Amino acid sequence: MSLIIKGALAPVAEYEPRVYRVSRGQGDLKAFSARVKETDLWILAPRDLEAEAVDLIIKHRRGLESYIADHPGFAQALTPLPGDPLAPDLVKDMLAAGQAAGTGPMAAVAGAIAQAVGRDLAQLAGAVAVENGGDLYLDTGRDLSVGLGAGDSPISGQLALKIEAAKMPLSVATSSGTVGHSLSQGKADAAVVLAKGAALADACATALGNRVASAADLGPALDWVKQVPGVLGALVIIGSKLAAWGDVELEPVKAG
Repeated sequence: MSLIIKGALAPVAEYEPRVYRVSRGQGDLKAFSARVKETDLWILAPRDLEAEAVDLIIKHRRGLESYIADHPGFAQALTPLPGDPLAPDLVKDMLAAGQAAGTGPMAAVAGAIAQAVGRDLAQLAGAVAVENGGDLYLDTGRDLSVGLGAGDSPISGQLALKIEAAKMPLSVATSSGTVGHSLSQGKADAAVVLAKGAALADACATALGNRVASAADLGPALDWVKQVPGVLGALVIIGSKLAAWGDVELEPVKAG
């Protein structure tokens, strides 16, 4: 089975088709989308659960939107905010991820929503993959190959992450300074982080990409991310250069 991810997309005001997505199902898993406002999920599951997914997006967005309304500055923060034991679980995950990565909590929003919806759908379907703007929550019970898109890099589309079923649930998040609308202070074509928690992976992918302005930054950037508790592996692509650390297994993308 193969999926494709690319540089993460931040929420935008108008719907933008995710042209990098695989439109067909994979094996016995059906592919479908679920969208509410800026949240646009691509999902694999044993059956079409679009209606259920939409309800779950609404549920989790409602808690987040209410928290943002009650906490001015939360959505604009670019540095970590303190934890809040009274916050919804999704917000707690975002706050914790921001603290671990040194980012504002919204750097983790796409991953947090993908995981929240994915966990709930897995209880209904038993197997699920959820993609949200380049961030993946994977719990399919079968091996996957996740293709790496990296803008104009010659490496883009040539390699894939091999994800074994035994490692799931697993999250893979991607940020880019050259692709899409994601907020990045770096120039990486793709900064990818693997972790159990999707919010953590998302925030760390942003922070990792922020640290890469040139190929000379690859080593120091990976030295930073390997120190973050909960991160299992990472890779960065900039131009024709790729550097990886940790539990990262790459394979060539098969033609066709």
